[in-house]
Amino acid sequence: MWLAELQFRLVSDTSYHQAEQQIRQYLEALIFQGQLIGREFPTYFAGDHFCSRVILPTEDALKPQYHSQRGQQALAALPEAGLSYPKLKLLGQDLMSSHTDPCQPAPGYLLFTNFAEQVSPLRCSEHFAPVPLFRLGAEKHSDYEDFIRWQLQYQALDEIQMQQQRVLPKSAENALQQLHSKLNRQGRRLARRVEQLSGKACYYYLYSGSSPDCQLEASKVCPGCGSDWQLSDHWHGLFQFRCDNCRLVSNIAWDCQ
Repeated sequence: MWLAELQFRLVSDTSYHQAEQQIRQYLEALIFQGQLIGREFPTYFAGDHFCSRVILPTEDALKPQYHSQRGQQALAALPEAGLSYPKLKLLGQDLMSSHTDPCQPAPGYLLFTNFAEQVSPLRCSEHFAPVPLFRLGAEKHSDYEDFIRWQLQYQALDEIQMQQQRVLPKSAENALQQLHSKLNRQGRRLARRVEQLSGKACYYYLYSGSSPDCQLEASKVCPGCGSDWQLSDHWHGLFQFRCDNCRLVSNIAWDCQ
């Protein structure tokens, strides 16, 4: 990941509210295309320009060819708010972030996230490194907002059930752990969309936090098709189960490890 600044120079009369609103719309479009990582971007006024600190998944993430239609429209609207097109200044690699996957393209994918992740929810099946969503290719009339919205809901539920003094722990865990919960149905649809866009397999991570019987945990079967899905070796050090038919991966329940 790269720490960078986007500078929006004043080119005509504008108001603070108008400039702030247009910058926000532009940054939001980049978030939903996977060109920016995170949710909060400090922005300040420096006399003759506005400046936003951002995290990029790759050095070239803001190239126009990666913009969605929404991103292109937001970019074109900046001069209407009295702002120049953004000037990018790379400050250096972010030492606190994960490294973006080197594969272009990845041989396969996993859809995976948790409450602590501030990276793309899409992972390379070979390196388990985050893959920027924009690498799937810009779609003509949409972006990847539904992936980001799903990730935000998943992370919120995961954080609820991870807290020591938990509120609604079972409701949150059930949403994460049950194959046919609304959250997991949505996530699996997104995984299928990745397959359609990329032509590569995309596995969905089915969280397993607790189990009614830890002695039977290692012998559980795939909840999708009932087949034996236990792996001889842990995949990426996290997953003990994988079903190639249902495109599911999972783990022995954390409470049983």
